[in-house]
Amino acid sequence: MSEKINKIRRLVDQLNKANLAYYQEDREIMSNYEYDKLYDELVELEKETGIVLAGSPTIHVGYQVLSELPKERHESPMLSLDKTKEVTALQSWLGNQTGFLSWKLDGLTIVLTYRDGRLAKAVTRGSGEIGEVITNNAKAFKNIPHNIGFKGEVVLRGEAVIKYSDFNKINESIEDVALKYKNPRNLCSGSVRQLNNEITAKRNVHFFAFSLVSAQGVDFHNSKIEQLEWLSNQGFDIVEGRAVTKENIIDTVDWFSEKISTNDFPSDGLVLMYDDIEYSRSLGSTAKFPKDSYAFKWADEIKETTLREIEWSASRTGLINPIAVFEPVELEGTTVSRASVHNISIMEELELGVGDTIKVYKANMIIPQIAENETRSGVKDIPKQCPVCGEETAIKQENNVKVLYCQNKECLAKKIKSFTHFVSRDAMNIEGLSEATIEKLIAKGMIKELADLFHVEKYKDEIVQMEGFGEKSYKNLTASIQKAKHTTLPKFIYSLGMPNVGLSNAKLICKEFSYDFSRLRKAGREDFVTIPGIGEVIADSVIEFLNQETNQKVIDDLLLEVKFENEQTNNVAQIFDGMVFVITGSVEHYGNRNEVKDVIEQRGGKVTGSVTSKTNYLINNDNTSNSSKNKKAKELNIPIITEEQFVDWVENNRIPEF
Repeated sequence: MSEKINKIRRLVDQLNKANLAYYQEDREIMSNYEYDKLYDELVELEKETGIVLAGSPTIHVGYQVLSELPKERHESPMLSLDKTKEVTALQSWLGNQTGFLSWKLDGLTIVLTYRDGRLAKAVTRGSGEIGEVITNNAKAFKNIPHNIGFKGEVVLRGEAVIKYSDFNKINESIEDVALKYKNPRNLCSGSVRQLNNEITAKRNVHFFAFSLVSAQGVDFHNSKIEQLEWLSNQGFDIVEGRAVTKENIIDTVDWFSEKISTNDFPSDGLVLMYDDIEYSRSLGSTAKFPKDSYAFKWADEIKETTLREIEWSASRTGLINPIAVFEPVELEGTTVSRASVHNISIMEELELGVGDTIKVYKANMIIPQIAENETRSGVKDIPKQCPVCGEETAIKQENNVKVLYCQNKECLAKKIKSFTHFVSRDAMNIEGLSEATIEKLIAKGMIKELADLFHVEKYKDEIVQMEGFGEKSYKNLTASIQKAKHTTLPKFIYSLGMPNVGLSNAKLICKEFSYDFSRLRKAGREDFVTIPGIGEVIADSVIEFLNQETNQKVIDDLLLEVKFENEQTNNVAQIFDGMVFVITGSVEHYGNRNEVKDVIEQRGGKVTGSVTSKTNYLINNDNTSNSSKNKKAKELNIPIITEEQFVDWVENNRIPEF
């Protein structure tokens, strides 16, 4: 059964990636034939197993807006767990019993009820006695089964969480620092309890089952571990865990601790429960805690060190963040020398000054934090100038928190998006420069304009010490920078980030001026307006951009760094001049569809992602298929040609009449 469920998961993932590429990115990663084949296979597996996972392309979650979330009392109270920080206490508590040790996930506990194989109800833990009904929101979770194979009533508990990777993406998209989320748990709680489940769906909430309350008529041979295995076979993701005894529990805790730094989901400890169901029931509970489960919280390793400096890091929002830099210490197996202090209010609360003796630790064994300040010399020297642009700063009060801002609207740190666009794949294609890395290089004063990216080798010693970097990463980065110095004029034009000028428009413009950038720079508005496919809006954007003095300096400095490859299109017959093509399915004569696109564009044509009345030809090797593009082309009487026909046209420099 588990093999079939894994197959379902793989198919859902493959088909959803294909749908994303086709409908939102105007590209295809598989042929319609292959898509239909995989889709049919998924439908058969869902029928066979009775399991339909959230996100399956065979279902659609209807979005619904509620005025408020209904409340409901739990059949039995959901109690908190007793806790310890001592591994030996876990060992003693377990005694001669077999246990199951798993992550204590840091999210929102949810109770799910299934009837007749369908999700009937989802309720939050709430106060432990009364929770909120969030059934429609639960259907929008990324990995929750909407249907399961078992048709009796099933009640289970689990944790809804938002992964660190998704949390970081969501926070990066929020410009206003005051609106950023503090941690994944807060974001998850708000996402699960939305009145509009379309918002829940966008937050990528995942659900991990950690206990089965009841399953009508199923014999689990008195084992909670068997219960979890059964839930897994019904299509649920279960919390990662291991069977333990008093002999191996200490080693198992060590195994978990080594995995924390690479986990993508938030956890704040471990949970140990007895495997024996009857024994667990016989124990009952206290007024506060159940007696069959025990929580383990990581004992924070705290080290004393000396604060060397407060480093101020400017961000794209204008916020300037204080970072404590201290004498390096070993914490949880790694060397730590920096910790974010977040804002001025926290600095004042800690009375933090250079030279102070501080105690540091890793929150949840991951994030370096200052625990306390022993000497408390007091906050001084809050910078009056921005560390990036040198302009005046201001202390602002936001939600009763003091923060430092750069007031310069033109501050380089606020223009980080232009840098990330410049290095992107379709532009200069400099690998190894993520937005976070660029932000660090700007904050440290290593780059002040785009041309500085070509001289980061001056800062090798500092870069190899940066988090996430090393000698190998540095070598890969500098090699990518050297490669980027040789580019094409269209990619260079696109990299500048002119409003309304995508790569396709950049190609049209460059071709009009015979790939001569000096001619392009001197051209007037009327020269751009007459280019087929370039209207007044794009023409005005280009002229305005090129006439701005600051942009002219940026371009002049970049021209000292890059060399343009000679374009070989002047002597190529423009047999596709003004024509629009759509390419679908796999190709055989060319390496990929991008190569076909290049051939078309070199000969004056244009390639789009969807068939419309403006399309001249659809290229599809399977021209008899019932794909959506084939159907659309037939509806509009647009010729469907094979790749072989297309190659013949190119080789003979002519298009036969239809």
